[in-house]
Amino acid sequence: MPKLSRGVGTFTDSVIRRMTRISDETPGSINLSQGFPDFDPPRPLLEALEAMSSGGPQHQYPITYGSEKLRKCIADKYSPKLGRTVDPETEVVVTCGGTEAMMAAMMSVCDPGDRVIVFSPFYENYGADAILSGAEPVYVPLTPPDFGFDPAALETAFAGGAKAIVVCNPSNPCGKVFSREELLLIESLAEKYDAFVITDEVYEHIVFDPWVHTMAASLPGAWERTITCNSLSKTFSITGWRLGFVLAPAETAECVKKVHDFLTIGAPAPLQEAVCAGFGLGEAYYRDMKAAYTRKRELFCAGLDEAGLPHTVPQGSYFVMVDISEFLENPAFHGWTDLQFCEWMVKAVGVAAVPGSSFFAEDVNHLIRLHFARSEGSLTEAVERLKKLKEFLT
Repeated sequence: MPKLSRGVGTFTDSVIRRMTRISDETPGSINLSQGFPDFDPPRPLLEALEAMSSGGPQHQYPITYGSEKLRKCIADKYSPKLGRTVDPETEVVVTCGGTEAMMAAMMSVCDPGDRVIVFSPFYENYGADAILSGAEPVYVPLTPPDFGFDPAALETAFAGGAKAIVVCNPSNPCGKVFSREELLLIESLAEKYDAFVITDEVYEHIVFDPWVHTMAASLPGAWERTITCNSLSKTFSITGWRLGFVLAPAETAECVKKVHDFLTIGAPAPLQEAVCAGFGLGEAYYRDMKAAYTRKRELFCAGLDEAGLPHTVPQGSYFVMVDISEFLENPAFHGWTDLQFCEWMVKAVGVAAVPGSSFFAEDVNHLIRLHFARSEGSLTEAVERLKKLKEFLT
């Protein structure tokens, strides 16, 4: 048999999605591993989707880089945030989810042998994206508990010849919200070393007081070197619709369009039309969503406290990192990895999590990631199950 790609051999399948499969195979388990809600999207989106189910041109190929209506909705929403008028024809590309947006952005700027800076912990796709683009990921640690970074270490990474840096804001999995000052520093280093800033901002509307989300591309002088990747999945609870987008200067966006065209041709046409209903919900929708996720965070974190499980408190996103050191140091779990613990936990108490080692470049084996994008009833039940964990300690 001919040899397969060396690059693909350097990473595994998604551990997040693997844990969902294990959860699905475990009757009655609560999936707090892969971050998708167990509640419906806003009613106007469902009604728009139903209307799109009738016959019509929306069931055929769309314009490859996005329907005209959706691109205009995106441009109208983000122009005020960016302090400039976004051209929906030349500066917006609709993609198959934020995942493809990141892949298309990476492939648009990287050549084989380039380096890409990734903060660690990181969403597991970033390292694979860089490798599949022919680039080498270079990791800069975020330090608990606030997950700040060392400016000197970051500059060293840029000085090593980085072509781009990936900034997930708010961050998956640690829930960090990058401050305006941190983003200004990142942008200044990118300018100094002639690098791109690729941002993943899918959790932009899930930010908890007093933290505030800042678009990196909105900072002075940042637009020309910044590629903003985003998704409608988390904002409207439609992770299965696979709708994302890229905002970038026209020259960069043109490259993203070409990569996107040959990767997927286009995102699902009827869903592009239906999702436009979400842009008409107004600011009250985002306020209500923030309030709902704030309640979920409080409920879930309080439950983890009651269970005696040390954990992070996210500034944004809906992820919590739980420290399982007490278990791994116990004779009952001697020699276990975090992956083994997660595989055991879903069977033992019916709650699925993701091993933290899949998010770190460093040797980290004592954390697991849970999420609270669930109904309050589901979260309450999950907490009651997690409270039983310590019964297994010897």
